[in-house]
Parts: sequence; C-alpha cells; structure tokens
Amino acid sequence: MVSVSRTLGLTIAVGMSLHVIYIAYFGGWEPSIHRAAALFACIAIVVLTAPLAARHGDHPAPLRVLYWLIDAAILGISGYACFRFVGAIEDIENLVAEFSLWDQIAALLAIVALLELTRRSFGIILAAVGALSLLYCLFGADLPWIFRHSGFSLEQSMEIIWYGFQGVFGLPTAIVLSLIFIFIVFGALLEGTGAGDALIRLAFAATGRTRGGPAHAAIVASGLFGTTSGSVTANVVGTGAVTIPLIKRRGFNGAFAGAVEAAASSGGQIMPPVMGAAAFLMTDLTGIPYLTICVAALVPALLYYGSLFVSVGLEARRLGVEPIAPEDRQRLRREDLVKSCMVFGPVAMILLTLAMGRSPAMAGFWAIVATIVCAFALNPLMRREPGRIVAALASGGVAGAKIMMAVGAIGVLLAILNLTGIGLKFATEIAHLGTTSLFLALLLAALSCLILGMGMPTLPAYLIIVLVLGPAIKALGLPTLAVHLFVFYFGVLSAVTPPVALAAIAAAPIADANPMRTAVVAMRLSFVGFLIPFVFVYEPTLLLVIDFQPLAFGWILLRLCLAIWVLSTAFSGFETGELTWWSRLLRIGAGLALVVTIPEVQIAALLMSLGLIAFDRMRAQRQVELAGGVAAAKR
Repeated sequence: MVSVSRTLGLTIAVGMSLHVIYIAYFGGWEPSIHRAAALFACIAIVVLTAPLAARHGDHPAPLRVLYWLIDAAILGISGYACFRFVGAIEDIENLVAEFSLWDQIAALLAIVALLELTRRSFGIILAAVGALSLLYCLFGADLPWIFRHSGFSLEQSMEIIWYGFQGVFGLPTAIVLSLIFIFIVFGALLEGTGAGDALIRLAFAATGRTRGGPAHAAIVASGLFGTTSGSVTANVVGTGAVTIPLIKRRGFNGAFAGAVEAAASSGGQIMPPVMGAAAFLMTDLTGIPYLTICVAALVPALLYYGSLFVSVGLEARRLGVEPIAPEDRQRLRREDLVKSCMVFGPVAMILLTLAMGRSPAMAGFWAIVATIVCAFALNPLMRREPGRIVAALASGGVAGAKIMMAVGAIGVLLAILNLTGIGLKFATEIAHLGTTSLFLALLLAALSCLILGMGMPTLPAYLIIVLVLGPAIKALGLPTLAVHLFVFYFGVLSAVTPPVALAAIAAAPIADANPMRTAVVAMRLSFVGFLIPFVFVYEPTLLLVIDFQPLAFGWILLRLCLAIWVLSTAFSGFETGELTWWSRLLRIGAGLALVVTIPEVQIAALLMSLGLIAFDRMRAQRQVELAGGVAAAKR
C-alpha cells in the first residue's frame, strides 16, 4: 500500500514539474483555477509520497488504518475546499458571495490540514505560527494592549484566509507557481544529473594547496552549488556527505567540520548570480532589475566567504594542520573540466536570457533546457541511465510541493495580519522606535527575522519576513534594496542560529557531532554575516548601486577586511600563536568599532587593530629569537 501511494505521489510530482516548465514558457491559466489545482496537486504529492502510515510503520495495524483514513480525509476536504474556492471567486467579484456553514467549516478544516502538512514537511515551528495566528484571528478580541482586535466571525475569517486572493491563494502562492517552482526543479535537475560531483572535484583541486584543504573545498563547493540549490539542507547533505568526513580526517573535530559545511551552505543563498532563486523573487517583489540585485549582493557575499576562509585557515594553523602533500592532492582531469559545464552552462544561459530582457521564469525554462542538453552531451552516465531525468523531476516536484505547504501557511499568517491590523501596529512600533534609535529598530527587526526564519527553507523565510517586516523597516526611510537584502541575510542566517539551526542539525549527524555545539560553532564562523547587513544599511555604498562613491567604498572595504581578520583571530584565539584573553577581548572591541559610523571611532579602531596585529607579530618574532638562542646555547 505504501509503495503504491508513493509511486502515485511521485507520478504527480513529475507531472507538477512538467507543468511548471510548461507555464514558464507558455504562461499560466486563469488564476483561481491555476492556484487551486496546483495547491491540491501539491497537497496530494506531500500526502502520497510520505503517508502517515509509512512514518509509523511499527504501530499496530488498527492505528495504521486510522492513519490512512486521516490522509484520505485530508485529501478529501482539501479537494472540496479548493473546488469551492474556484466557485466562490466569481461570486466574490460580483459581490454576491454567501458561504454556508459547511463551506466555512470546510475551509477551516482545509487550513488545519495545510498546517498539518506544513508540520510534516518542515517541523512544528511554522505550523505552530500558523495555528496561533488562526486562533488569534478567531479569539483575539479578548486580548489586551495592541494585540486586541475588533473581533471577526468564522465567515469573515474564512472569506479572507481561504475564499479570496489575500490568504492561502494570494501573492506568495502566485509567486511560487510563476517563479520559484521552476528554479526548484532546476536545482533538482542539476543535482540529479551529477553536476554537484563535478563542482566538488573542482573545489578540491582549487584548494589543495591551502592548509584548510577539504574545509576550504567545502566552502567553495557549497558556495557554487548553494547559489543554484535554493535549499540549505539539500546543500549540506549533498556536499557535506563528501566534504565533512574528509575535513575530520585532516584533524578538525566533528563540530567544526559540520559547522564549516553549515555556514558555507547557508552562504550559498546569498551568493550571486542565482542566490537560491531569491534574486528573481527579489526582482519580482521590488521591481529592481535582476542584474542590479546581483551586483549589489556580490561584495557582501565575497566578504562573508572571505571570513569563512580566514576562520578555517586560522583553525588549521592553530591545530598544526599542514597543506596536503602534492602527491595526494586532487588532480583535475579533462573529464572534470568538461562536466563543470553542466553547471556553468545553465547559469550562463540564465544570465544571457535575462540580459536579453526576458522574464526570470523564461530564464529558468532555458536553464532547464540547457541542464538537460549538457547532461546528455557531457555525462555518459546520463546516456546510459536517462531515467535519472525523471527521478530528478520527481525530486523537484516533491521539493516544490513542500515549499507550497510552507507558502500556504504563510498565506494564512499574512491574511490574518492584514485582517486584524496587527502587522500595521507592529510596523508602527518599529518605525516609532526608529525615530529615537535606528540601530535599536534594526536590531529588533534582525531578531524578528531570525525568529521568523527559524526552521524554514530560505525562500519561504525571506518571503514571510519581507512581507511582514519589510514595510516596517522601509518606514525608517531606508533604500528598498538595502531593506530587502537586510531581511534576506537574517532569514538565511537563521539556518545557523540556535536553537533551531536547520543547517547545523542537518550537518551534525554526518559529522557525528552534537547538533547544538555544531550550531554554536557555525554561528561563530558566520559572525561577520550578522554584521554586514548593518554595515550596508548605514553605508549603502558597499552595495555598489546605491550612492556609490569610490573613496567611501574603499574605506569601508578596508575596515571590513581588517574587522574580519581581528574578529576571526579573536574567536579562534590564534594568530601567529595563541592569543591571551585580553588580546582577544581587545580584538573583539576593535573589530566591532571598525564598522560603526563615527569617523573618530573608526580611526581609533583601525590604529588599535594594527597595533594588536603588530604586537602579536613582534611577540612571535621574539619567541623565535629566544628559541634560536636557547638552541644555540645547548649546542
């Protein structure tokens, strides 16, 4: 029974992938029919590919029968509610809509089913947020302070949340269907055709001479693969299965090995040109050209990865890890260079299509065409096993269906925020705080982003954060692109932020390490990523496309590079040798002071940083001289 269910679910998933490829080229259908049919197909995929009975196969037979009945009920009620949504839209447009009690109950049960499937796909956090928001909508009239609203009946609530375009079937669902799903399928095809293996070999060859070796290779591979993947956990598992054991073999402990992979995989989402499809989503939400977003994101992403390289190099020196012997280094074969075109060819096709003025969805279509052509032309395995394409399409369909569950839950939350006005109240509070302290307002927004993004994939996390918090931050008078990149960064970094730390939890079992320890180390390695968004909000010249001034850009870049060095050495406790506790404390203070906006503090921090570095070098030189003198005296 389970195998039949899974086969049926995977078949629908292949159909869903082919459907999004079709609409990327030819366009979608009438919105109400399209969104309702697609949501129900995604619900069927999630239910059938991972039924409750399969998750609890060791339970007694009567319970397993109950599980099948629950899944059947989810499919039945969801199908009916989606059908009623299509019928209700025309009545709503003609202002003659009436909803029977059964229609209201059906919508409520469909929402509960959607939240349950969200829980199955991504854990309890997002599902709990959706459930609490639903309870707030129905019973919030009795709450105190700004949380009180005027009260809404079940009919009013369901009309907004389900029977309209403001809730489950609203903007987030439309964006996923028209834009995001195609890139999820693209990422699945890249992985399924073996492109990731070629990237890993390239990364090992490029970093063979460094002390970090496999750890540096993990950074490079995760950055290259992560920009196209769109899924931090898929990136961790895909590249980490190869890199993490090799990092441990070089002498790094398990927590550090897992943390490197988690931090690097998370960073792939902020690396142009694809940014895990977020670049296209950002273009759709802001109206800012795609290439402008790529240029703006480039320098911050390079700084983030530069900080990871520095941290790994310092840890390797602290542990006494030497570069890999020349005879043991990865050597690139002609076959590896050829197979690398399986990645770079489709990415080049994306850039070319967008440069021609076509839509991001069309760019995704031609990227998929290029992926399939390159796979069959360059990878003999694909010619021997063409069924891998079908398997990749099924994988993309399942991944996209799970994203639709999360986005549906986000639609519930957004509808309730608009209906109750709590979102506007929260935005007003942040804007009011911003009149007294911009830094405190940004800090509150950053913490909110980390909380909202916990346990969610990057794209839904960014979507919910920017729709909920974006207007509040923009009300502070900040540039639109800086606002979106700010919330996007913290949405990404929620993947390495305890207690959820999805990327670290995915990496820990591979590294055979404690998940929380791995998360703490990953957060430490990613520390510069938490600083950079504040920097480009206060000094947007770092983004290259907002108020760009060459001298100001050079000055902030110099300070950031120096801050990366002193902070990395402080956290690792090592530079040319072990650092004292007071030196580490001073370095943390100097590193943070380097990024403040007060010129006098910047100069003082610069001088302090250079002084600390010079002092450590002189101390190391003195120790070498003393060691040489002792050796000479013994002779």
